[in-house]
Amino acid sequence: MKTPFLVGLNVYLRPLGLKDLEGNYVDWLNDPEVSANNSHHIFPYTREQAEEYIQKAYTGSSKLVLAVNLKESDVHIGNIALQQIDFRNQCAEFAVLFGEKDYWGKGYSKEAARLIMKHGFDSLNLRRIYCGTFAENIAMQKLADFLGFKREGVRREAFFKDGKFVDIWEYGVLRDEFVG
Repeated sequence: MKTPFLVGLNVYLRPLGLKDLEGNYVDWLNDPEVSANNSHHIFPYTREQAEEYIQKAYTGSSKLVLAVNLKESDVHIGNIALQQIDFRNQCAEFAVLFGEKDYWGKGYSKEAARLIMKHGFDSLNLRRIYCGTFAENIAMQKLADFLGFKREGVRREAFFKDGKFVDIWEYGVLRDEFVG
């Protein structure tokens, strides 16, 4: 097990590192199925871009980007983040990407999301966490509902993907609404 930052029953969260480039991380963002309902897979994603992203992830305190690893096998299955952290307004954006398809639908995203959001509310003193997702992204909508997010609005035809414009559904959850 690599050095954990947050530990759950089945997963642990740790800083995303350059060693993660040796695994499937870059491939996830080039996989049309993994990226079907997010803003990735518009241009090819390179190892150099991933390296730059990882290096920038730990400059400043405006984002917390973590790798999600299985405790049992130590496999890196996804990434999860609180980004655009605004300490003055006590809010941050939640983002998640699970790239290892063999582990989809097993509850790991719920566990990882609870860990990072609990950290955001309890340790970073956030008041509100928000996210946006494509209207077709049923998995993310179910995750948002599970965590206590409320649908706050729709940005109509806000993103062009795969030859069409898609709506983005906006969600937010306040500290006392969070199902942690």
